[in-house]
Amino acid sequence: MTYTPDEMMTVAAARRLKEGAVCFVGIGLPSAACNLARLTHAPGLVLIYESGTVGTRPTVLPLSIGDGELAATARTVVPLPEIFTHYLQAGRVDVGFLGAAQIDRMGDLNSTVIGPYDAPKVRLPGSGGAPEIARHAREVLIVMKQSTRSFVERLDFRTTAGRPGAVITDLGVLEPDAGTRELTLRAMFEGVTVEAVRAACGWPLRVADRLTTIAPPTTTELEVLRALHDRTAKAHAHRVVLTFPS
Repeated sequence: MTYTPDEMMTVAAARRLKEGAVCFVGIGLPSAACNLARLTHAPGLVLIYESGTVGTRPTVLPLSIGDGELAATARTVVPLPEIFTHYLQAGRVDVGFLGAAQIDRMGDLNSTVIGPYDAPKVRLPGSGGAPEIARHAREVLIVMKQSTRSFVERLDFRTTAGRPGAVITDLGVLEPDAGTRELTLRAMFEGVTVEAVRAACGWPLRVADRLTTIAPPTTTELEVLRALHDRTAKAHAHRVVLTFPS
């Protein structure tokens, strides 16, 4: 079966999740990866969303952390402060997923502004719970598409001091060097070259002495992921997005 880079990235992230792990989940690709893992090899995965839903088992992907699907399928719903104090800061979260607009070679993240802080070209959503997740989750996984616009030599603003266990992109997987903590290319997807990964990076990317090739998605992984996206599209088809004239 043929597949897209986004599907490969989602599958690669899902494979890193172990049965029974407690995951602090974000919307988008992290949510797709966690739910793919739950629907395949890790049915006991415990998903926590920032809205306070614990142990949620959505049948479709949520549009936001406030999506009613999360509360309707959760084991329990608790106040937001308890998510951070009782679960995250108490060390009960095994894996935290993060994304950002920019990342640097040390895994630090920017989700605040593009351009100067006082006069930005783009003002982004901000930190949210990212600094706490990066500090307190036992392992941090970053999922984001790779380009020279997002993988930069110098961040426009450091929102989160990253300490990722891995950065999963649409080209491969980067992991921190054991000594320097600098992100290093460790694995690539089939058909991707070192030159292509380096060309999509804004700094001179280090490459491990031994590179591995990540196996392509299995038929089961693709079928489950696509069925999940199909259910999601049908479930949200009735929702109207309002636009306003500028």
